[in-house]
Amino acid sequence: MKNFDRAREAYENTPIPQELDQRVRAGIQQGRKNRRQRTVRRWLSAAACFAVLVAALNVSPTIAKAAAEVPVLGGLFRVMTFISYDASDGGINYVVSVPRLESDADLAGQVNAAIRQRVDAHTARARQDWADYKEAFFATGGTEEEWGDREMDVFVGYEVMSQTDTQVSFVVTLAEGWVSSMEERYYYNLDLAEDRVLTLQDVLGKDWVEICNASIQEQIAASVDEEGFSYFFAPEDGGFTTVDGDTGFYIREDGTVVVAFPRYSIAAGAAGTPEFPIG
Repeated sequence: MKNFDRAREAYENTPIPQELDQRVRAGIQQGRKNRRQRTVRRWLSAAACFAVLVAALNVSPTIAKAAAEVPVLGGLFRVMTFISYDASDGGINYVVSVPRLESDADLAGQVNAAIRQRVDAHTARARQDWADYKEAFFATGGTEEEWGDREMDVFVGYEVMSQTDTQVSFVVTLAEGWVSSMEERYYYNLDLAEDRVLTLQDVLGKDWVEICNASIQEQIAASVDEEGFSYFFAPEDGGFTTVDGDTGFYIREDGTVVVAFPRYSIAAGAAGTPEFPIG
């Protein structure tokens, strides 16, 4: 318990920059009803403690191994696994790997705080979704036998898409799978030397909107088959119209910018997460 108490204290005392609060909360609550928003906040503390408990008791060797294997790039930063665990609790199977930036740059602390908030809220939301589903199941006549071995999968993971001595591009994925499925992706493109977030304009130039739009529209047109079918929606039906400052993207190792959209946002679910290499 002493290890857990120390881990929880360190976790809870990690400062979160005030300027991030409004933006992060807006991102994690987007599209959710007011009732869901309230339950997320109610479960946030419990979910965080659960994650820290598992991490503190079970995965210290994993964290240490990950940290040891990731080199410091140019003396500026490294991306390491902060929390990693695979556990089950109350019918929920957790597969979690949370990244952390190690750097003297102020931006690293801000990004770490944003990721932590999103992961905590995701875990809390998943637990509430599962509780709501179970309650509804029994309220509508379901039996313990019918409930059987039902379970839910909760996933948190990340992938470093590219890195140089001063810059890194990585994607954090939050997913939930059971009766239905949900996936959210967050894209981080950072310049640690200049302590700033990279934008599409930074990497593509002043004409970035026109460059992206032309490339994406060309790729969507090329997806139409011989019978005129495409997974992509028409613009008047909610399909792609233009990129903007909130459009997600990552940078590949070869320097190619890849613009990405959430599943279902501009295409049918069968299209997955639409991605468009630009250039």
